[in-house]
Amino acid sequence: MRRTLPRPASRRLTALATLLGLALLCTAAQAQWTWRDKTGRVTASDLPPPRDVPEKDIISRPPARPVPTQSTSPTQPRQASPGSPASSPVSATPTPAPVDRELESKKKAAEAEKSAQAKAEETRQNQLRADNCRRARAQVLALENGQRMARVNEKGEREVLDDKGRAEETRRARDVITSDCR
Repeated sequence: MRRTLPRPASRRLTALATLLGLALLCTAAQAQWTWRDKTGRVTASDLPPPRDVPEKDIISRPPARPVPTQSTSPTQPRQASPGSPASSPVSATPTPAPVDRELESKKKAAEAEKSAQAKAEETRQNQLRADNCRRARAQVLALENGQRMARVNEKGEREVLDDKGRAEETRRARDVITSDCR
């Protein structure tokens, strides 16, 4: 005669077996990086912290990958891998992993882009200074030649420059020449 478990025990056993199976299939996800941000809050992630986080605030890092070493013993001859010459010497420095090379190339590209932006900004600033210098020199020349000049005041009225106004405008233009003309 066949014996069966009561229903509640059968359900528990099935649920337990299902949970055990799921637990075996899932691996525990662990954060590799842990750091303290500017506000003092501890953050964990599988990505490294932002660059503005100081070294002292990094709590934990991922474990370093072990570098495979090739050792040859006198009793075992060294075997050449397919596609490589048998007489090639073993290099003392490990070759960087593809991820490391990609990261380094991204860093170099970001640095190059940053320096290009800085150079473009410097070029733009130099052009503005040259334009200001050219205008200021033209203004001083016009003021010194005695041309009749007028400006618009705060009320929107046009007023002709007298000797005092000419002296002020000449001083301002010379200040611009001093600061922007090199």
